[in-house]
Amino acid sequence: MAKTKSAYFCQSCGFESAKWLGQCPSCKQWNSLVEEVVEKSSSKVPEWRSTSVTSSPKRANKAAVIHEIVYQDESRILTPDQEFNRVLGGGIVPGSLVLIGGEPGIGKSTLMLQLALSIPKVKTLYISGEESEQQIKMRAERLSQSSNANCYILTETSTQNIFKQIEVVQPDVIVIDSIQTLHSSQIESAPGSVSQVRECTAELLRFAKETSTPVLIVGHITKDGSIAGPKVLEHMVDTVLQFEGDRHHVYRILRAVKNRFGSASELGIYEMQGSGLREVSNPSEIMISQRDAPVSGVSIAAMLEGARPMMIEVQALVSNSAFGNPQRTSTGFDTKRLSMLLAVLEKRFGFRLSAQDVFLNIAGGLRVEDPAIDLAVIVAIISSQQDIAVKTNITFAGEVGLSGEIRAVNRIEQRIAEAEKLGFEGIFISKFNTKGLDPKKYNIAIRPVATLEDVFRALFG
Repeated sequence: MAKTKSAYFCQSCGFESAKWLGQCPSCKQWNSLVEEVVEKSSSKVPEWRSTSVTSSPKRANKAAVIHEIVYQDESRILTPDQEFNRVLGGGIVPGSLVLIGGEPGIGKSTLMLQLALSIPKVKTLYISGEESEQQIKMRAERLSQSSNANCYILTETSTQNIFKQIEVVQPDVIVIDSIQTLHSSQIESAPGSVSQVRECTAELLRFAKETSTPVLIVGHITKDGSIAGPKVLEHMVDTVLQFEGDRHHVYRILRAVKNRFGSASELGIYEMQGSGLREVSNPSEIMISQRDAPVSGVSIAAMLEGARPMMIEVQALVSNSAFGNPQRTSTGFDTKRLSMLLAVLEKRFGFRLSAQDVFLNIAGGLRVEDPAIDLAVIVAIISSQQDIAVKTNITFAGEVGLSGEIRAVNRIEQRIAEAEKLGFEGIFISKFNTKGLDPKKYNIAIRPVATLEDVFRALFG
């Protein structure tokens, strides 16, 4: 007979303790340990194996010398969604476990259902623990893809029943929506608890690795933006994707946080429409506003997100402060870095910004971490303070140091080529980026500069 016992689990990191503790020894969070009933059996068998009638004992693996291992290029499953393929590193890897997290209502279920309905000649099983079959059918009708004969829908939360249906359907790709709704009979706790999430993910992981079936898992997030459940969940899966964006805007960003089979700095951009999510192949079209005449406080930055170059619009507003403490507010840009750049302007070049409010915005709802936009940020701030408009056919790519120097940035050729493709006539770069660069290859004026003083003299006189 199975032994049943109680244990305390940290809701943040999944740490297990035999008694209650006020502070988790692992993640140092207070009041995060919750009691859960755990059932442990002496002969615990994974549920997906126990459902198989013809299962045979698994042969024990033996150690092998690495140069004797035969490697074959994996045949990835390519989806019609080029943005999704790019973020995953070239398609879905067989046997991979992919976790997709995001805010409620951001479009995670829409993205996964749209993906399940659109993969050609691939049998897909969409498992939902949150919606009924009629509700999923209603969403599929809205996506205009409800006639796909290779997409199967299952509304179930028990992993035992799910693995039985998987054995019957034999799908090539499995989508779970969501992991917090599943429960395993091996654990006597409520669905969504730390132990249930960990156990259900472990069962799906074993199934994916031993059958080479890719599993896409939708995960909820907490109020601070992290994936709900134990932190070990993100360590167990192969890929962690973050689906983000403002619900008041139509654009969504799919960002790779962790990827064992590709770059972890890629992103895909979508536009939310009434008929589903549309891929945005040219992100610069949503990042740059169309204006009849140039206005002050606006500059264009040539940035890189992963391996993708794009032009983004930086907007700044500088005004006299009505209070004793001036405001420093930024949207899409690090506030601490903004304060550092303002200190450089005041200390090195004498701009009196200590008594003025500074507001900074990255157009399009994108959050940027590329230091190459420093130069564009400073140009937008000075343009707003001096009320002098910068030409819209000029872009900037350069990191600013504490002494006011313009530092070199990586992949400058890609940034210049993207600016040339979009019709820009000039680009300001660091003079240290000109080594090995052939300006004759480009139909764009390349302006190498050493310090911010050179930039101010060229733009503002």
